[in-house]
Amino acid sequence: MPTVYLNGRFVPLEQATVSVLDRGFNFADGVYEIIPVFSGRAFRLSEHLKRLQNSLAGISLSLDYDGHKWQSLLDELLNLNQVTEDSSIYIQVTRGAGERNHFFQSGYNPTVFIMCKPLSGVDFSMGVSAILHEDIRWKYCHIKSVALLPNVLLKQYARDKDGSHEAILSKDGYITEGAASNVFIVADNTVRTPPKSNRLLPGITRDLTVELIGESEYQCLEVPVTENELLQADEIWITSSTLGIAPVVRLDGRPVSGGKPGLAWRDVNKLYQAFKTAAGRQ
Repeated sequence: MPTVYLNGRFVPLEQATVSVLDRGFNFADGVYEIIPVFSGRAFRLSEHLKRLQNSLAGISLSLDYDGHKWQSLLDELLNLNQVTEDSSIYIQVTRGAGERNHFFQSGYNPTVFIMCKPLSGVDFSMGVSAILHEDIRWKYCHIKSVALLPNVLLKQYARDKDGSHEAILSKDGYITEGAASNVFIVADNTVRTPPKSNRLLPGITRDLTVELIGESEYQCLEVPVTENELLQADEIWITSSTLGIAPVVRLDGRPVSGGKPGLAWRDVNKLYQAFKTAAGRQ
């Protein structure tokens, strides 16, 4: 049974419980973060913690955990679970338990939960399939909220429709992101990805991918991407902390890049894999 962290204590997962009056349970009043672990080290930790802090600020939730405390907690959790394989750390912070009331009440003690588990080990290098769907989510997608029901429904719809891994989302004719990923397209040796806004999560792997493209022969533009540009793209990629950079080889049942990973993806993915390996050695 894995060990988890809950409100100041490391306990077996089966003993970790929270109140039914926790606002995370009643209102989805909380945020989360997922941090990959490669070679025993949390990957891009400072960037993930900064995004977590931004999400907390976005819902007006104060938490007195600084970077040193987070580092200590995560190191202890990895040690207690004897993590030796690629894994992911899940952090969830809710406003805590109290009287069920839409207004924030004074005196709440935030609920802090952390667990780790092995990454799936699924190889995405041969590509994934996706569908295009209207973005049905709320207007604050830059906050990594635990209110994920729309994302869950979109992912499930993609799987039920044709066995796809992801739903790529569109609002007002423009691509926002995937239900659980950021989106890149390649056309004429130029890589494009939607710019950061309240319509999409500022992905840590997204930002790293933009950095790595800057070191390659390709140009990366953070610009609006239309549905038509997506449909006509030479290549489509999706990125996330658990996926890395995955090529989309089928969209709505039609082949992308001839139904196989494209040359630009292979070039940039080599840079990503090298960066990940180097980070694990530091």
